[in-house]
Amino acid sequence: MLRHYSLPVIFAGFITLLIVTTVYSVTVGPMSISFSDSVIALTTRSNELAPHIPLVVNDIRLPRTLLCLVVGAILAICGTVMQGLFRNPLAEPGIIGVSAGASLGGAIAIVCFSTLGTQFPELMNLAVVPIFAFLGGALTTVLVYKLGSGKFGTSVTIMLLAGVAISALAGAGIGFLNFVADDQMLRDLSLWSMGSLAGATWGKISLATLTLLVLLILFSKKAMALNALLLGESEALHLGIAVQRLKRQLILLTAVGVGVTVSVSGPIGFIGLIIPHLGRMLIGPDHRTLLPVSALLGALLMTAADMIARVVVAPAELPVGIVTAIVGAPFFLYLLFQQKGKIL
Repeated sequence: MLRHYSLPVIFAGFITLLIVTTVYSVTVGPMSISFSDSVIALTTRSNELAPHIPLVVNDIRLPRTLLCLVVGAILAICGTVMQGLFRNPLAEPGIIGVSAGASLGGAIAIVCFSTLGTQFPELMNLAVVPIFAFLGGALTTVLVYKLGSGKFGTSVTIMLLAGVAISALAGAGIGFLNFVADDQMLRDLSLWSMGSLAGATWGKISLATLTLLVLLILFSKKAMALNALLLGESEALHLGIAVQRLKRQLILLTAVGVGVTVSVSGPIGFIGLIIPHLGRMLIGPDHRTLLPVSALLGALLMTAADMIARVVVAPAELPVGIVTAIVGAPFFLYLLFQQKGKIL
């Protein structure tokens, strides 16, 4: 537990660890480049380095690492807000089907607007796919919320079953799109659907960073309301919280975050499940501090997972979504075991 340390010390420690991890991530990959050469390539324009080193470090590894940081942070804070909204530790965009709905929306955009993607790839990557992914994620979130909520609160069983059904439907839809897609569409869909950060570009980084900043600002403004909601909806109403409006706002913002991450990296699960738990274990449930700590931890975990994905089957590359699933699925089973007496 870190609660007995002051918050500035905790944040300074996490930020320092994040900086070290980020620098180390730039040095990791199937091509052997020493740590010192990687740092030199990042910080100077030395003519003593081989020509390929600055290219690999600055144009491939650095954008990928930065996208890792931002995507991990977005997924973590969206998971934190979703668990606070549903007042349940099992809520996570991937598990309740939100990521699947966003993935279906993104896949529809990839297949239906493939010609646009060929002619205007930046417009496709930064506008069309994110919009469709957001719409898919938003519709799924609203559906899960409506199905899982009742006059006695949120039913975890219904929420999880709804996630299973939505994921199955989305999988069927993506399978149909794979069937009708041509070779190039099929390749794009296959790589994208497994969750990968290999296609990092500065445009994607800018879109994801802007989304992260907006979400952090807006979620932070709702932190006290989320704290009140943890007491229960009736208690929050007595404290003057407009509960229904708060829910609509948080659902919309969460769908935006999930839609953007799915559009730039494909579906990556379990970050939003693991990180909020770690954050609460370390500093407690207060969303005023839990949200920024979750962002830092999410960035750290995503970067670590991506480093593993880059080297574990080198010179090939494992999709990072597979790595997070390997780590997250046992954690989810553990949580189910802990919660089994509460959800039946």
